[in-house]
Amino acid sequence: MFPIRDENPTSSPPHVTRLIIVVNVIVFLVTWLPDFLGMEPWLGLSFNSVVSNYGMTPAYIINGERLYTLFTSMFLHGGILHLFGNMLYLQVFGDNIEDNFGHGRYIFFYFLCGIAASLTHILTTLYSDIPMGGDSWIPTIGASGAISGVLGAYLVLYPRARILTAVFYYWIYFARIPAIFFLGFWFILQWLYVLLNIAGGVAYWAHIGGFVAGMILALILRRRKPPTPSRINYMRI
Repeated sequence: MFPIRDENPTSSPPHVTRLIIVVNVIVFLVTWLPDFLGMEPWLGLSFNSVVSNYGMTPAYIINGERLYTLFTSMFLHGGILHLFGNMLYLQVFGDNIEDNFGHGRYIFFYFLCGIAASLTHILTTLYSDIPMGGDSWIPTIGASGAISGVLGAYLVLYPRARILTAVFYYWIYFARIPAIFFLGFWFILQWLYVLLNIAGGVAYWAHIGGFVAGMILALILRRRKPPTPSRINYMRI
């Protein structure tokens, strides 16, 4: 099930969302092209070295080291499908959240959700009894945590918005699904992956943490439009 677009118009261009997508694509090309073109020996740059230096490694964060990776890790992706999936969801759902919050608060919201997602993942590495606790020395990369926050905020603000969705079931079907069902199913799926201990190299706890943070922040940062008066007051001159 993949979102194509939402039927939820905005009143302003999503400049920040577009900028985030462009930066992610540029960073992906810069980090992957040297390996792909075999230029790593000349440039001294490889994807593995970038992940080691700029991916978020829980053990370092716990020790108060490499705190900058809480930000840099949000712009690294492990492959073209990883990048495409994240940017697709951000494109579909990010513009409405930016429109509601405003550009400045949206930037604050996006990075705060990403940090909340990383901290959630870090907490799971401290306790071995938590499913998918993971190894604290394995770096994590990707914008999924921050984008999960965008999804959480969308569920709170626009639960009835229709999402044009490609559904794969023996064939490809297109359906308009209310956001509360589309995003609710997505969130339940993350919990199932955690409970069934199906990691697959994905930090699902980060998705859950980012989603919940997005829901909470949406209640705080959303714009409350003044009610339209039923009767207009006026004075005669």
